[in-house]
Parts: sequence; structure tokens; C-alpha cells
Amino acid sequence: MVAERAKLHIALTFLQFCHAGNHIFLRIALNTGVSKLVFPVYRNITAFILLAPLAYFTEKKDRPPITNYCLLQFFLLGLVGITMKEGFYLLGLDNTSPTFASAMQNSVPALTFLMAVIIRYESLHLNKIDGMAKVLGVLASVGGASVITLYKGPIIYAPQLALHEGQFLSLFGDENGKNWNLGGIFLFGHCLCWSGWIVMQAFVLKKYSAPLTVSAFTCFFGVLQFVAIAVFLEKDPKAWQLNSSEEAYSVLYSGLVTSGLAAAIQIWTISKGGPVLASIYLPLQTLLVALMASIAFGEEFFLGGIIGAVLIISGLYLVVWGRSREIKSGEEFIVSIEPENQWEEKSDSSSLIQPLIPLHNS
Repeated sequence: MVAERAKLHIALTFLQFCHAGNHIFLRIALNTGVSKLVFPVYRNITAFILLAPLAYFTEKKDRPPITNYCLLQFFLLGLVGITMKEGFYLLGLDNTSPTFASAMQNSVPALTFLMAVIIRYESLHLNKIDGMAKVLGVLASVGGASVITLYKGPIIYAPQLALHEGQFLSLFGDENGKNWNLGGIFLFGHCLCWSGWIVMQAFVLKKYSAPLTVSAFTCFFGVLQFVAIAVFLEKDPKAWQLNSSEEAYSVLYSGLVTSGLAAAIQIWTISKGGPVLASIYLPLQTLLVALMASIAFGEEFFLGGIIGAVLIISGLYLVVWGRSREIKSGEEFIVSIEPENQWEEKSDSSSLIQPLIPLHNS
């Protein structure tokens, strides 16, 4: 049991490294002028090429039957978790910067926690110490990432490199021509979709115990949706060409690592720890982006980074500690997801619509 929990937390930490790198690679791709409609198509085709054979061979014996209910559920996951989430992110990142986008994603744990509590997927006892610990943990993690973004303070670490402005890729990007207000709106939509996607995955996994198959079909439908949008809206045939190695590397990283490997890890962590625990590690991205900026790009590291790191780590500990107490007391609604594998076409509680109703009501 201890080893299983350790694997879960290691996987969640590694997941944030994957996403932190994605901010950089996507900014590189956007700086080269890549089409925001074509890029997600190539990205998710690459991910599907990775996930499809992996899901087929590893879950071949244990995969439940795929019915029309399954396909509709997977289609909705693709719509919310890929088409809308990635579309909003690219539009938001194009008008802001990787650091700002990473900071905005810190709202995902709070939004996920709120959704999970409203639909009674996550327990919350404000009159008990474990419930208060979870709330304080979420607030501390979000607050810590906000401190890294909004407060610098004295310089703690200054790399001994002869850096010149413009020599390395700036994490903040070029502010000329950017609409930061519109970008912020797009990024909030991205965070809202990400939170809803995490919670929806938890419900799907409760009925369908093949996480890699779920990820592969989600990616497949995301590709179909993005292709339809790109063919309809992208009028320039040259937009479908990859014109530089930077674009190719960005597609490979985003496809193989972020949409492929990270998506598989995320759905596994949701199946083991639930949606809130899977999202609470997201503020760690902001810390990792700040560290990457300092080490890889020679940027200075400020006191705000230290304070934010302490808050983020403290918040993670509080949430994990609060959930551990709930598990011991037996008061948590769902600790990990026990799959039922019931996708029969019938009108009772095992139908497709039933798991999605709480999401619409929230």
C-alpha cells in the first residue's frame, strides 16, 4: 500500500515536469508562426500513434466491450479535454506568455475541488481537521504559485552567465501585439475545461476499467474534431506544412510527452487517487517553470520563488495528510476508483447519461 502511494505521488510529480516543458515548446512553436488549428491536429495524431497500440496490446485481455454508450462518452471527453482545452490554451498562450499561462493553470485544483464537492464526488467536512486541511492545502498551493508569479523580492540566485537580452528564449515572450485580457479569458476557459475533463474521466473510469483505451479513444475523437475545425477554418494550404525543426520538435514533444505519455499518466493517477489529488500537483508547474528559467535560460531566481515553493509543498502535504485521515476514518466518498465495467445499454444507473448528469447540474 505504501509503495502504491509512493508510485502515485512520483507519477504526479513527473507529470508536472512534462507539462512544464510543454509551456516552453508551445511558445517556441507559436513564435515560429505555426497555425493554431493545424498544430493540435499533428500533436494529437502523434499522441494517438503512441497510445493506440499501447492500449490495444496492454489491455487486450481486460478491456470491457465498447458500446455506443462508450463511444459517446469518449467523444465528450475528446471535446472537453482535447478540442476545447487545447484550443483555449493555444489562443490564450498566443496572447500572453508561458509563465502567465502556467500561473493561470493554478486555478485548476480549486476548480476541480469545487466541482468534486458540488457533485459529492469528494467529501468535505469543514468541522473536522481533515476537511480544513484539504481546503487550506488547496489554497496554499494556489497561493504559492501566485506568489511566484506576482512577487519577486530580493534576488536569491543570479546565474554566473554572460547573458544578453534576447540571447535566450524569454519565458514572457514579446508583449507587442498581445491582448492580455482576451488571453486571460481564453486561459480561464482552458482551466475550466481541464477541471471538467479530470472529473469526467473519474466518472468514466468508474464504469470502464481500461484507462489507456479511454485515453486512446479520447485522443482519436480529439483528432477528428480538430481536423474538422482546421479543414473548415484554415484556408491557407501552406499552414499544413512544418517549416522548421522547432515546429517539428514542438509537435513531437507535445504529442508524445504531453498528449501521449502525460495523458496516460494523468488518467492512471485519477483512477488511483481521484480527481482532486490528480489536480493538486498542478501548482508545482509554476515552480518548475521558474526553476527552468533560472537554470536553462539564465534568469535570476527571487525570494518570491522560495516563498512560493514553501507554500506549494506545504499545500500538497496538507491535502495528502487530510485525505489520509479521511481514508483511515472511512469518511471519504471515493479514495480510488473501483471499476464496475457495466456498459450495458439499459436505462438504469449504469447507463451512459447517468455519470454525466452531475457535471451538467454543477
